[in-house]
Amino acid sequence: MNNRVSSPRTTSDIIKQYQFTFKKSLGQNFLIDENILKKIVSSAELTKDSYVIEIGPGIGALTQVLAKEAKKVVALEIDKRLEPILAETLKNEENVRVCFKDVLKADLKKIIAEEFPADAKVMVVANLPYYVTTPILMKLLTDHLPIKGIVVMIQKEVAERLEAKPGEKSYGSLSIAVQYLADPKVVMTVPKTVFVPQPNVDSSVIQLKMRREKKVAVKDEAFFFTVVRAGFAKRRKTLMNNLLNLFSKEQKEAIMERLDAVQIDPVRRGETLTIEEFARLSDALLTIRDEGQTK
Repeated sequence: MNNRVSSPRTTSDIIKQYQFTFKKSLGQNFLIDENILKKIVSSAELTKDSYVIEIGPGIGALTQVLAKEAKKVVALEIDKRLEPILAETLKNEENVRVCFKDVLKADLKKIIAEEFPADAKVMVVANLPYYVTTPILMKLLTDHLPIKGIVVMIQKEVAERLEAKPGEKSYGSLSIAVQYLADPKVVMTVPKTVFVPQPNVDSSVIQLKMRREKKVAVKDEAFFFTVVRAGFAKRRKTLMNNLLNLFSKEQKEAIMERLDAVQIDPVRRGETLTIEEFARLSDALLTIRDEGQTK
């Protein structure tokens, strides 16, 4: 077997040799372009002192490239059927450890503490399955992990949402949730033709650099995100109408007063508000919430 598994021929040979069948439920799409793999790893800005968590190694194509650039790679794979394949394709990579775990259920903080030194420079690098992209990203961002950043290949449409700015079609509550904790940057677009099996849509590689401090300071983080979600609940409705669904209609005057206090026009739509404006608004609305008037 060719040591590099990223070529179409080698990938095909492995699939035949191990009689591997793709599970649609796991969103399995193997990358078969070495240049794109190298660009993904390059975007992670790894050094010989870097440590990597990889999610969903598949047959090990990205893992092999990561192993050449990083000090150690811990790959989390949900599909136990890939164990014999990874044992073969990664047999020469002494700095790789594969754990057969569901990343959404795994204690990532514990894994990092057990596998890497206390002062390790940790990056998450992955070709994420489309069907769980958002839950995985939110877990990585909100679990308070000691990581420098995340570089992942995801559905192009989702990548656009993560990077979107106010007023853009893709801008929404996910944009704010991600930008609150990290600085996103789309690195490249990847055509669907470089995967086996070929997905229905193109992908993008996005780089997320973790912020040392959150983008905005808010008095109540949970309520801030409640207000953000309310603001985007019905995109064609005005901010006031969406907020009335969060509070009661009897609170309209109080809401108007808070909007006026933070200089936000009630007829604006949620998708035009910056993250800073949402922060000011949520802080202003707290007194109404604390009066027990939210639904």
